[in-house]
Amino acid sequence: MISRITELFFICISILIWAISPVGAVVSTTDNLTPLWEQMQDCRFVDLTHTFYPGIPHWKGDPDEKVETLYSYEPGNGTLGSGFYLQYYSLVGQWGTHVDPPAHFVKGLRTLDEISPREMILPLVVIDVHEKVAENSDYTVSMDDVRDWETRNGQIPEGSFVALRTDWSKRWPDQNAMQNMDPEGVAHYPGWSKEVLTYLFEDCNITASGHETTDTDQGTVVSQDQYPLETYILSQDKYQIELLTNLDQVPESGCLIVVTFPKPLKGSGFPARVFAICP
Repeated sequence: MISRITELFFICISILIWAISPVGAVVSTTDNLTPLWEQMQDCRFVDLTHTFYPGIPHWKGDPDEKVETLYSYEPGNGTLGSGFYLQYYSLVGQWGTHVDPPAHFVKGLRTLDEISPREMILPLVVIDVHEKVAENSDYTVSMDDVRDWETRNGQIPEGSFVALRTDWSKRWPDQNAMQNMDPEGVAHYPGWSKEVLTYLFEDCNITASGHETTDTDQGTVVSQDQYPLETYILSQDKYQIELLTNLDQVPESGCLIVVTFPKPLKGSGFPARVFAICP
């Protein structure tokens, strides 16, 4: 296991060297990236993305997705037989596992098309608080949780993607379970804290963050139609991913995360395909 972690570490370093090297620079380890691809075939790929469809859990202000089949292999059920399969999708950008660019909350900051591919392959840090969330659904991650991670793994690396593991995604696809409302209509689900986010984005200079819930802020705050922590993240001109899943299947360090999404002009958000590459 140690040798595989070491091997993946050198793969990650090689990819990162390639990513930051100036155009035209000669880097002996990256003259040919095919060997890196070959080595990565022995790695474990973990999909961190929910499958989306009409009726899935979503933010309370979003309309449901609509899907219509326009063309089918053979005519029938109101479709034209064309020999191919084609569907029409109508959905908000923030649907399913999705990306929030800075402009989603802050006018004048970057939209989806302005996020660089260099920001889409990153070291993955997983801060695991799922046991504390099981005891307190309103739990917010603390600096003690971060320090515990750093005691085991070293300082959170600059440029990384930090994901908050709460295991809240195990409630998917039950909207009521995800919102976890009390009789007064107040939602109860975990979230980030300003202290931790300030440390991650300002001291560690991470590139992006993500979580399993529908919102950055804990449910009791969102129930007041307040989104201070999401506003904070996006105001740093960084992006976030919401509604991640399968974080229980990746270690807390030693993996890469790959975040992909379409490139709509001036896009305010879109479903994302996110996966981890692990030893």
